[in-house]
Amino acid sequence: MPTRRLPFVVCLSLSACSSSPAPTPTEAAPATATASASNAAPKVERRVLTVVGTNDLHGHIEATPLLGGYLKNLRHAREKDGAVLLVDAGDMFQGTLESNLGEGIAVLHAYKALRYDAAAIGNHEFDYGPVGAAATPEKAGDNPRGALAALAANASFPMLSANILLKETRNRFEIGRPSVLVTAGGIKIGLIGVSTAETLKTTASGNVKDLEMAPLAETIEREATRLRKEEGADLVVAMAHAGGVCKGYSGDFLKDDCEADGEIFHVAEKLPKGLVDAIVAGHTHKSVAEVVNGIPIIESFSYGKAFGRIDFTVDLTTGSPAKIVDAHLYPPHGLCSDVNASVETCDAGTYEGSPVERDADVTAAIAPDVEKAKGRREEPLGVVLEERVRRDHEHESEEGNLFTDLLKKAHPEVTIALMNGGGLRADLPSGPLNYGALYEAFPFDNKTGIAEISGADLLRILSAHFHEKGGVLSVSGIRVRATCDKGAVKVDVTYDNGKKVGDKDKIVILASDFMMTGGDSFWGPLTPPKYTIKDEIMRDTLEAELRKMKTIKPSSLLDPAHPRMSFPGVRPVRCKE
Repeated sequence: MPTRRLPFVVCLSLSACSSSPAPTPTEAAPATATASASNAAPKVERRVLTVVGTNDLHGHIEATPLLGGYLKNLRHAREKDGAVLLVDAGDMFQGTLESNLGEGIAVLHAYKALRYDAAAIGNHEFDYGPVGAAATPEKAGDNPRGALAALAANASFPMLSANILLKETRNRFEIGRPSVLVTAGGIKIGLIGVSTAETLKTTASGNVKDLEMAPLAETIEREATRLRKEEGADLVVAMAHAGGVCKGYSGDFLKDDCEADGEIFHVAEKLPKGLVDAIVAGHTHKSVAEVVNGIPIIESFSYGKAFGRIDFTVDLTTGSPAKIVDAHLYPPHGLCSDVNASVETCDAGTYEGSPVERDADVTAAIAPDVEKAKGRREEPLGVVLEERVRRDHEHESEEGNLFTDLLKKAHPEVTIALMNGGGLRADLPSGPLNYGALYEAFPFDNKTGIAEISGADLLRILSAHFHEKGGVLSVSGIRVRATCDKGAVKVDVTYDNGKKVGDKDKIVILASDFMMTGGDSFWGPLTPPKYTIKDEIMRDTLEAELRKMKTIKPSSLLDPAHPRMSFPGVRPVRCKE
C-alpha cells in the first residue's frame, strides 16, 4: 500500500500541475520568445470534465433535490468550458419506505430528473428478489432477480456490472451491461461498473446462489483496455461498489489515516498505470479522496449526504485519445454545511459562485413517492426514546442490544437471539418513535429463522466471527468475551446469569433468514444445521414489541462495565505472539 506523499491537486501528465482555475476552452499555449507569427504555438482547445460521483444512496431520495441544486450550479459553470459527468457507485435502492414500497422506482424517478449518466450495480441491488412482496423466491418460476431486472429495464441510465458472473457458464450475469461509452463536452468517456468481492455473502443467498464474482482489477483492466482500443475512449472511469476508509483529505495516504487493507486501494494498485483515470467507489459508507497508483479515488459517505468531485482538464487537439492536462481532486462535499442538519431543510450556502437552491424538477419527480409513504412513515408506535438509540457497526451497540432483546422476548422458546451488524442501518432518534424511523433502522424484509445447535458449535461460530471483518454480531441471552492468549484468540461464552455455556448444551438460536442461509459467513466452519424459517418479518416483530413499551432509556441497554460482546481492537482480532 502506498506510503508516498501525493499532492492533493493531481498531475496526470508531464506538464506542471496547478491549483489555479481550469483554463478556458480556447486558451492559447504561450509562444517562445523567439517564435515568429508564422511558427507560433498552435491554439490549444481545452475542455473541463467535472466528474461527480455518488454512492450508497440506499433510497434516501429526500437528499436528491438539494443534490440537484449543486448540479445545476455546476452545469451552469461548465456551459462554456466543458461538461458534467454524473455517476453512481451502487446500492441505490434498498433502505427507505419511499424507495422500498415501489421496489426502487422512486430512485429511478429521482435519478432521471438529476440526469445520471450511469450507475454500478451494488450488493444491495439484489435485496428485492422477485417482483412483488417476496424478498426471495418462494415458488417455482420466481425470478430471484426479477425486481432488479425491472429496474434496469426502466432506468433512464445504463446500470453496469462487469464482474458478476453466472456460475454455471461463467458468462456475465443477465442484467445491465459491463461498460458503456458516453460523450460529454466532446470527450469520450468509458464507464465500467464492478461490485465488491463480498457481494454474494452480503445479500440473501436465494437471490444470488447461482452467481460468482470475477476479480475486480482483472475485470476493470479488460474492460478499460477494450474501451480504449476498440471504442476510442479518451478517459476511463470505473464505478466500483467497493471502497476504503480514510479520515482526512490532505492527499497523503498515511497522514489521512487511510486503512491500507481497503478493497478499492488494492484494486487500484493492481491496475496498469494510465489505463484508468478515476474510480468512484462505495460500499464502506466512508469517505475517500486519495490518489493510489496515479488514480484519483472518491467515495462520499452514504444516504445522499455528500458527493465527490474530480475536474479533468483535457486537450482535444491531440487527436484520439485526447490528452489529460491535469486533474483536480476535491474532498467529499456535504450537502449541508452542518453535518447534523436535515438535507430537507438545511441552508447549503453557495457553490460555484451561486446560492444552492433545491431543484424543483427533482422535487416534483419524487413527490408521488414521498406522498405514498407519508402516512405509514409518520405512524406513531407509542413509545418514547429518552435519548438517541445508537447503532455501531464494529462494536456492541444500544440498538443491537435493544433489537435482539425484543426478538428474544417475542420468542421465549429460544436461548439466544442474534443480529448481524450490517442489519442495523440508522440510529433511532430521541423522542416519540414513528414507524419510519424503525424502518430506516431495519429496512430489510428478513424473516425469522430458528435453529438448534450445541454449545460447542456456538463457540465455533463465535470464534470464526472474530477472525472475520465486517459488522459485529449483536447478542441477547449470552455474554461473549474474546481475548488474546499466547498469540491466539480465546473465546469464552456465558449465559446472562454467569454460567459458562457447556459444549453439550442445547442452544436454540434465533437469527434472520439471511444469516441462516449463510449470509456474512455466519456459520463459519460449520455445515449449516437444519433450520426453520417462519413466515414472519422481523421488523414486524420489532414493531409489535415496541408498541408494548412506553419509554426506552438507552443507558439501560448497554453497560460498558459488563459488555455482552467484548474483544480487543476491531474485527478481525489480531493477536501478537
